[in-house]
Amino acid sequence: MNILLMLVPISLVLLGVAIAAFVWAVRRGQFDDLDTPALDILEDDDRPSGRPRERNARDAG
Repeated sequence: MNILLMLVPISLVLLGVAIAAFVWAVRRGQFDDLDTPALDILEDDDRPSGRPRERNARDAG
C-alpha cells in the first residue's frame, strides 16, 4: 500500500511530461504536414546526386 504513495505521484509527473512534450511538438509544427514526407519517397528522381564527373583523356580511351 505504501508503494502507491510513491507510484501515483511518479505517474502523474510522467503524464505531465508527456502532455508537455505533445504540446511542444504541436506548437513547433511537427504535425502540420503528415502526407508530403510519405509521398516524397515515391517521386522518381532521375537527377544524379552531386556534381557530374568530368571526363578526361584516360576515361575516353
